[in-house]
Formats: sequence, C-alpha cells, structure tokens
Amino acid sequence: MGWSHDLPHVDEKPVHRFSLDDINPSPNHIDEVYLELPRATLILRGVLALLGIPFLLFLFGLMLWLYWVVIGYGLTREWMMYVMLVIGPIIWFVPVISVIKLDLMLPRDEPIRFNRLRRKIYFYQYRYHYIYLFSRKHWGVKPVAYNWDDVTAEVYRVYAPGHGGVIENVKLSVRNPETNEVIDRVEFASNLYKGEAYWAIARLFMQQGPEALPAFVHPPRDWNDDDGLSHMHCLAPKVHWPVAIDLESRTAPSEGETL
Repeated sequence: MGWSHDLPHVDEKPVHRFSLDDINPSPNHIDEVYLELPRATLILRGVLALLGIPFLLFLFGLMLWLYWVVIGYGLTREWMMYVMLVIGPIIWFVPVISVIKLDLMLPRDEPIRFNRLRRKIYFYQYRYHYIYLFSRKHWGVKPVAYNWDDVTAEVYRVYAPGHGGVIENVKLSVRNPETNEVIDRVEFASNLYKGEAYWAIARLFMQQGPEALPAFVHPPRDWNDDDGLSHMHCLAPKVHWPVAIDLESRTAPSEGETL
C-alpha cells in the first residue's frame, strides 16, 4: 500500500492509451486562458452523516447508561474497567463528529484550474482536521496556487473494502524546486482511469492549448446548479472562489506583472 508510481511529467508529450472525449464528468470550463476540472473528495455524499448520526446517538446513550451504572452502584475493585468504559465513548465522539461535519460541510465540487498563460495551477481546497473540530484555521475552503512546473501526479495503491480490496487513486504533489521537498499533496482523482484521463487533458491544455482537446461527449456541469444533483449534494455548500484568486486564475498576466 502507498505510492506506486508517477504519471508522465508536466512537459512530457501526452500519449493517448484511451479515448478522452467520453470522460465523465467532463471539464467544467475551457477557454484560451484556463481549464477547470471537477474534483470530489467524497463520491457518495450523505453516507458518513447517515451512518455517523445514529452512531453518535448510540454513543451518547451508552455514555449516559455507563454514568448511571457508576453513580448508582459505585466503584468496585474493577474501577479501572469502569473508567475505561466511561472514557471510551467520549474518545469516539471526536472522530465521529469530524466525519459527519466533513460530509455536511465539504463543497459540492472542489475544482482545479490550470492557467496556461500564467503557468499556474489553482486548487479550490477544503482543509479539515479530525482533532480541531471548531478551528477556522484547520477547517474551511482555503484556495492555493502553485507553479505548474512544480506539480507531479502520483499513483497510490490503497486498501478499499467493497471495491475489490485494492484500488489505485491519483494525487497531485507540489515540490519545492530548490530542495525537491514535497510542500503539499492533494487528492486529484478517486481512480486511476479518471486520474490518467484528467492528467492527460491538463497536460494537453497546458502544452498546446484548448485546440488540442477533443470535443467532449458530456456537456460541462455547473455544480452550483441544483438540477440533477442528489439531495445531499444540494445541501452541500456551493463553490465560491475568493474574488482575488478567482480573477487571477481566470485571466492572463497583465503587462509588467511578475509571475
């Protein structure tokens, strides 16, 4: 389990092993300046919340019952067992609440923009932390921008019960060009087929422009439009780029601007 191999370098000429025009979902947007690809950290929205909320109620009821047992009968020589039984549900509260909050608060899309004129990549990144539940610093949308030349697509093998045991997904890592140290790593695609296709599309666009891309069979999707989305997706927050990074990611550099 873990890292398997890297996909072709950003400057390597794409070699098509399969058709790109039927990829679904197709890119959100394509023009002369930027390409936007859709991305979803969670594929099935609502599952974590629907499973987590009943489990949270069970833990709460179990904790109340254990408190009643301890208070009603007092501590015996097995007092350490009682302490562990009482503390156990409390320890479970934090991770359960974390996954429920993630399911409810994660944006309906986490797009990635590739600006070929600036040679930059922009992540609409949702940050979260399983411990700091109520920290604004560790939770929320925090878009970031990196140089295209510093990005590497990596294939990871992960164990996924219910999906054949082992699957391969794709992550994008960003390295410091001076030290080669990885400074960030984000999810790119949940499976290898989609990851290879999206990576080939991004490299075609960045190297040759929109003319090199095929005519996609599936029309682009406006993820802020509720039409056709599941109820849980409709409850998820819409995509709202901060004004400054939205403008930068969609436009060419002005004359004299330092990249």
